[in-house]
Amino acid sequence: MFILVLRFANVCKNANFAAAFQILINMFKIIRKTYLTPSVCLMEVEAPRIAMAAKPGQFLIIRANERGERIPLTICDYDAVKGTVTIVTQIVGASSRIICNMGTGESFSDMAGPLGRPSDFTLLPDGALKGKRYLFIGGGVGTAPIFPQVKYLSGQGALCDVIIGARNSSLLIFTEEMKSVADNVFVCTDDGSAGEKGVVTKVAERLLDGGKHYDHAVSIGPMIMMKFCSLSLKKYNIPLTVSLNSIMVDGTGMCGACRVTVGGKTRFACSEGPEFNGYEVNYDEAMRRQKLYRNQEIEADERCRSKLEGKQ
Repeated sequence: MFILVLRFANVCKNANFAAAFQILINMFKIIRKTYLTPSVCLMEVEAPRIAMAAKPGQFLIIRANERGERIPLTICDYDAVKGTVTIVTQIVGASSRIICNMGTGESFSDMAGPLGRPSDFTLLPDGALKGKRYLFIGGGVGTAPIFPQVKYLSGQGALCDVIIGARNSSLLIFTEEMKSVADNVFVCTDDGSAGEKGVVTKVAERLLDGGKHYDHAVSIGPMIMMKFCSLSLKKYNIPLTVSLNSIMVDGTGMCGACRVTVGGKTRFACSEGPEFNGYEVNYDEAMRRQKLYRNQEIEADERCRSKLEGKQ
């Protein structure tokens, strides 16, 4: 909002009010939209200042309209030259459905960011990542925020293997994008409709048992997947980072919905994360917290869907 006001004030000094108002209503414009799956939508949004400051691991807060809910979404790509950021939204409730219902040319009411702590490897000095080996494990929509991390590491000379998992082939995302930046991409599905049949931990164990060595592992996806990744990788003594973006709500630490126990201490995913040591997270507690308001979320989504369908 502060950036918006400054921009508005500067334009008012040098142009007429109508031009200034036009800039305001066109901020955070959606310039590209595509559905990756029937319920997962990718959008590229104009946000020059955010794109210049964004780093892997960070997230945004978005409001679709003036009466909309604040939604935290992980940055899935950014381009400082074009002045755009890319977000991927899965329809899981009313607010995410409203966002995905918006089209190219429309603008979000608000977009704040980048927020959260960037991935730890972005803080290392130049040259420190060259030759390091990373294993990334992405599940479902959690594959999308892995992309900017692999892209960054590859640019720094690190070697990255990526495992992408989903229930079936229709739910796989970012496979081709990942192949453009990773050294190796391994796809698996629960039903065997694409890649190997089985879960991501099975593929990870096969690689490690086969002699692969990694300096660090990163897992982003459903909470249950990250839990089993931590149980599986711990015996290999590989440092593991997980992202808890899925439990965030207001994105500032004020609401307390993202409280999670990490290493026996209460931490806030939005202000102290979203990335944490994967071996220290109390996943069972986090999963219980995710389900607290599920019934209300379902009811709100049904009302939203009926309203949107009534407008068509």
